[in-house]
Amino acid sequence: MIKKKNFIFPLYKEKGMTSNQVLEIIRKITGIRKVGHAGTLDPLARGVLVVGIKREATRELDKIRKQEKEYIAEIKFGFESETDDEEGKKKKIEIKEVPSLEKIKKALFDFKGRIWQVPPKYSAVKIKGKEAYKLARKGIDVQIKPRKVLLKSIEIIKYRFPYLKIRIVCGTGFYVRALARDLGKKLGTGAYLKDLERIRVGDFKKKGAWKLKDFKRYYIVNFSNYEKDKKNSF
Repeated sequence: MIKKKNFIFPLYKEKGMTSNQVLEIIRKITGIRKVGHAGTLDPLARGVLVVGIKREATRELDKIRKQEKEYIAEIKFGFESETDDEEGKKKKIEIKEVPSLEKIKKALFDFKGRIWQVPPKYSAVKIKGKEAYKLARKGIDVQIKPRKVLLKSIEIIKYRFPYLKIRIVCGTGFYVRALARDLGKKLGTGAYLKDLERIRVGDFKKKGAWKLKDFKRYYIVNFSNYEKDKKNSF
């Protein structure tokens, strides 16, 4: 349910769209320029994107951004990816031994808790004021410093080599792509993030999240007379 007072709600972002593209569509639907989200999702990822409309709501997004997030991730072994996910150029890794489930459990346990993690070079992390992915696309050697992140819990859902499906709960700033990459290095198999779905951000869950078409219909029916800022000052 969208609350008029705060105007903050979970939207289900589909695969293939950027988070900013979603915001632009919402701006067109509502006619309001002041729209933001509480943590981006990569174009290849899908799931909960918490959106705030109008100044009062967008000011609250930073608090939500810092809350824990829950993901369902599928990792593929046997390759390394330039972007650490499905999008990048792949390099096949010669595997000496297929890792057992027990070996994977043990390796994953080492990532639990507060750890140092190096974000992917194809990410929005700033290096001297510029996004790392923009530098990487120009062929510039990107060196990103490790940062402290929190992985609260890991649960293996299914494993059938070369695919591993897991559920994780993590803190802000955690890159699931980096977890896939680092797990592959630890096991000596190589790995990248094949698929990712965010199912929760704080108290905002997948269940009850709006799809864009549903939000548009709801907004037109319930807020057609809602006061809009014609001067785009919100």
